Amino acid sequence: MDTYLISRAISELGENLRVHNNFLATAESCTGGLLGSTLTDVAGSSEWFAGSVVAYSNDVKSKLLGVSEDILEQHGAVSEPVVLAMAENVLKTIGADISVAISGIAGPGGGTPEKPVGTVWMAWAWPGGTRAKLYNFTGDRTAIKEQSVMAAINGLLGVAK
Repeated sequence: MDTYLISRAISELGENLRVHNNFLATAESCTGGLLGSTLTDVAGSSEWFAGSVVAYSNDVKSKLLGVSEDILEQHGAVSEPVVLAMAENVLKTIGADISVAISGIAGPGGGTPEKPVGTVWMAWAWPGGTRAKLYNFTGDRTAIKEQSVMAAINGLLGVAK
């Protein structure tokens, strides 16, 4: 990851959140906490970052984030309905103003023809709105996780204005 570009993007995001007195929460699956760690690498993030739920297993997605077991069974963890529920429910769980949720297949295994390695769903939520997007990243496990973090930050920049 280009640490300079990420640091600049996070600083801009943090300033946008701070100016509006908003707090951010994250719900991460395939990134395993990398987004939260990356956000808190920037000094002053405690002024706008509320916290994160690393919901790697479906059980945690269901129990901590209130994702319906029916949705998980019907659509799978890497799906639009799941990330939308994760993003919406982490707002309530943490008490934040804006959130992002990530669920995907970082590899090297776990992919299917319908959802190959690099398939990542993200959703952003805020009071009164949600948005989801499908990404198809390439590279090894580390590259997919890093691309996911950058895409999440870029999406947050579009929401936190």
